[in-house]
Amino acid sequence: MNTLHLQPSGGRRVNSQLRHLPQIDTLLQQPPIAQVVAAYSHEEVRSALRLTLDALRGEILSGAAVELPDFTSEGFARTLADRIEVARQPNLRPVINATGIIIHTNLGRARLAPEALQAMRDIGARPSNLELNLATGKRGSRYDHAEALICHLTGAEAALIVNNCAAAVVLALMGTASGRKVIASRGELIEIGGSFRLPDVIAQSGAVLKEVGATNKTRLSDYADAVDEDTAVLLKSHTSNFRIVGFTSAPSRTALAQLAAERDLILMEDLGSGVLIDLSPFGLRDEPVVADILKAGVDLVMFSGDKLLGGPQAGIIAGRADIIAGLRKHPLLRALRIDKLSLAALEATLRLYLPPHNPLSRVPVLQALSQPLAEVEVRAQKLAASVEAMNGVTASVTPSAAYVGGGSLPQQDLESVSVVVACDPLSPEALSDRLRGGPVPVVARIHQGKLWLDMRTVTDAELPDIVAALGTIAAP
Repeated sequence: MNTLHLQPSGGRRVNSQLRHLPQIDTLLQQPPIAQVVAAYSHEEVRSALRLTLDALRGEILSGAAVELPDFTSEGFARTLADRIEVARQPNLRPVINATGIIIHTNLGRARLAPEALQAMRDIGARPSNLELNLATGKRGSRYDHAEALICHLTGAEAALIVNNCAAAVVLALMGTASGRKVIASRGELIEIGGSFRLPDVIAQSGAVLKEVGATNKTRLSDYADAVDEDTAVLLKSHTSNFRIVGFTSAPSRTALAQLAAERDLILMEDLGSGVLIDLSPFGLRDEPVVADILKAGVDLVMFSGDKLLGGPQAGIIAGRADIIAGLRKHPLLRALRIDKLSLAALEATLRLYLPPHNPLSRVPVLQALSQPLAEVEVRAQKLAASVEAMNGVTASVTPSAAYVGGGSLPQQDLESVSVVVACDPLSPEALSDRLRGGPVPVVARIHQGKLWLDMRTVTDAELPDIVAALGTIAAP
């Protein structure tokens, strides 16, 4: 191989060195590269060559010392093949969540149970009765497959499933309040992920927002005084992603339900997370259960499938049968409908809430929330023991705090245990980058100037991959 040392003088010398770079068409005629073309494709090899030559050209123009490869060699052909293999890697890839955030929106929110994954495989691999009534042989509705399960688990009269919770809110408002007023408390006009704000969602539904109360205090009389002949809905939103503390007050759901009934209005609640069981035994006391909300008299409640319910992305509307019957006929429903794979996963997840199953042991999100601290610590000790003998790696087991995430219970943490890892001479940030760049990306968190791997969001089956990732980084 030849090393070309460029002098900082004039463009003529630079141009001379640039002429050492061959043309792509010439390289494509070389036998080793022709073999790569046969193994992949002409366009992929051409793209790999262009990227390689562009990089070399950039180095030459920068005045750096450039070591040109032997463009006719088997070794250069292998580097092209390696570049193509990297380019062929899927963009959407599984990662290991070691952040301590159980429902991490950036990492796909809820893990799915094995039963849900199997249901997706079964329905994806073969035709299904998605919209066929097997009893009558006539056209059926995809919305019927999980409706009875939702009603059984929540006490709702009827239910409807769309592709996410924001869609559920838009459909519910558009179907009940388009062109009319929606009354909501100023303290509940939340912003969800991605800068989507509830007032904007209301506006998109065609309804007119009427704000009442103050940020920290809203009284029942504020709602009552705002009602007029144009009012259609009283909207309550669960403030799951923030808390207002101090002098606060808000009317109860029961009081709002009574007001709605007296004025012939609809009371609906944007719940967000969608808890189906009481989580207070695990210290999580501020997330209301869907069934309790409906028992309080709320007419419609909208919640997510991929948060605390522990299923796939979905938006569920549960409540009064007459209102949901109207939403089923709305033209927008087709644009918001849930797909067959998500529907299969949701139904399978809901069935894990039925006896003899125990959702705490079968639904991964609930497993992570309820797992005893002693079991999390055992996992941390195993990881630390596996990596502490690696060259330049230090690992210590440390108490930590995990979080539910996904906009749920922001001020309530869960006791957890982390492995704090260092790998000399890498900084914590550099080590984090290397872990994310491995064959199985490991997503950690930087805390107090160190890299933490929280074991509440890591499974036993993922430990070998973390060990392998650290071993590759530590290898001399």
